Amino acid sequence: MQRTSHHQLRRDFRALLASSSCYHTASVFDPMSARIAADLGFEVGILGGSVAALQVLAAPDFALITLSEFVEQASRIGRVACLPVIADADHGYGNALNVMRTVVELERAGVAALTLEDTLLPAQFGRKSTDLIGINEGVGKLRAALEARVDTALAIIARTHAGVLSVEEVIERTVAYQEAGADGICLVGVRDFAHLEQISSHLQVPLMLVSYGNPALRDDARLAGLGVRIVVDGHAAYFAAIKATYDCLREQRGVATCDLNATELTHRYTQPEDYIVWARDYMNVQE
Repeated sequence: MQRTSHHQLRRDFRALLASSSCYHTASVFDPMSARIAADLGFEVGILGGSVAALQVLAAPDFALITLSEFVEQASRIGRVACLPVIADADHGYGNALNVMRTVVELERAGVAALTLEDTLLPAQFGRKSTDLIGINEGVGKLRAALEARVDTALAIIARTHAGVLSVEEVIERTVAYQEAGADGICLVGVRDFAHLEQISSHLQVPLMLVSYGNPALRDDARLAGLGVRIVVDGHAAYFAAIKATYDCLREQRGVATCDLNATELTHRYTQPEDYIVWARDYMNVQE
C-alpha cells in the first residue's frame, strides 16, 4: 500500500465530515489491524481508549493507561495507516494544560482526529464512571486543545454522554462546545431517533455517534440526514481477536473446549476484581 501523509489523512477525514453521508469506523488497535481496515475499504478507523488499555496493559477501562502509553500505540498505527484514524483521547489525561500536551503528542503520532470527553476521570471512589465535569471546564479544555494543535486539519471533537443528562442539559453542553470551536460533537448514550432529533436540531457541526450497534439507530440515511457523519458500533474486531487467540492457544495445549465468550474472557484476564479491592483499600479515604 502506498503511504499517505498525516496531513492528507486529516484532509480526508475533513472531507468525510463535510459530506452528506454516514460512515462506520473500523476498530484499529495495532498496525496490522489498521492495514487490514484500509485494505477492506473502511473510510475511517478508531483507536479506542478501552481497547488501548486492553492491548497495552491487559487492564480494565479504569483510566489506567498513561498518555505516553496511549501515544506509543497511536504512533505505531500512525506509521502505517492508510486511512484516517480517530484517537479516543478520553478526558485529555488531566486538566486543560494536560489536554494541550495530549493534543501535541497525538498530532505528532499521526492521528486524523481526536475525541475529548467531559467525563470526570479517573472516577472517584463510589462514583459512576459517567460523572461529568462542569460545562465551563469542558469549554476550557476544548479551547486549550484548539490552541495546542499545529495542523489545523486535525479535527478536535467534543464528546459528552447524552444518556446521563436531560435533553436540555445535553443541548446546553453541546451548543457551548460548538461555540467554543469544536469541529464536531460526539454523543454517547443516545436512545433512539427521537432523542437524537431533539439534540441535533440545535447543532450545525457534524456529529459522531457512539451507538454500540443500538438497533434503534440503524438507519444510515436517516442518521446522515440528522448530521451524523461518523458512527462507532463498538470494537468487535478486537474482542474477536481475543477469542481467536484464546481458542488457538487452548487447542494447541489440548485444553478442553471452553464456552466463555470474548467479553467473559476479557473479564477473566483483566482481573477487574483486583482493581476494585485496591480502590476500596486505598481510595475509600474518610476525611
